[in-house]
Amino acid sequence: MAIEISATIRKAQGTGASRRLRKANRVPGIVYGVGEATMIELDHNTLYYALRNESFHASILSLDLDGKKEAVLLRDFHMHPFRQQVQHIDFQRVDAKKKIHMKVPLHFINADIAPGVKTGGGIISHVLNELEINCLAADLPAAIEVDLAALDLGHSIHVSDIKLPKGVEVARHHHAGDAVATVQVPRGAVEAAADAAAAEAASAASTAAAAATAAATAKPAADAKK
Repeated sequence: MAIEISATIRKAQGTGASRRLRKANRVPGIVYGVGEATMIELDHNTLYYALRNESFHASILSLDLDGKKEAVLLRDFHMHPFRQQVQHIDFQRVDAKKKIHMKVPLHFINADIAPGVKTGGGIISHVLNELEINCLAADLPAAIEVDLAALDLGHSIHVSDIKLPKGVEVARHHHAGDAVATVQVPRGAVEAAADAAAAEAASAASTAAAAATAAATAKPAADAKK
């Protein structure tokens, strides 16, 4: 079921008009793509909470514009530098026959049973949290799962290892060998092991020095008895 957002056509334009809209708890925006661009305005609070939903950023949205619905994608939005206020938003109309380029979030599963974590004591490091893909609007996934069940200590999951939904392909700027997630030994454990090794080496050196000193002391005593 498509996420629906309501908007109205914005008649007044310009900086002053946008400022007045924001004071009235409205957000100026634009819809572009197929056909002419349309200036719109939306309720701020409804939009603000919609933007907190991960699916809102990677789904085909149903925009109800003055009673007429059309399929759109969220393309951009701007927040106030320090207030929790949406300043502007951009939507793009969807052409069902043309492939779209989108960033889709990655959902990592089975991290707790990965051998590198369960028996190796490692931790999962996420190199990528989203993947850029190309697909038709009808094939757009809300998220892509990355299964970590077989990941061992010191190993990585790569882009080529991800099982993509039907009709979805990875955008060209990603490479098959790009790491998506790895299992690493915790930094604290590495430092602890290094400290232990250093302490052991220092102890061995001290023991060797003590033995050498004892040997040096024993030789003159033996010579004196002769």
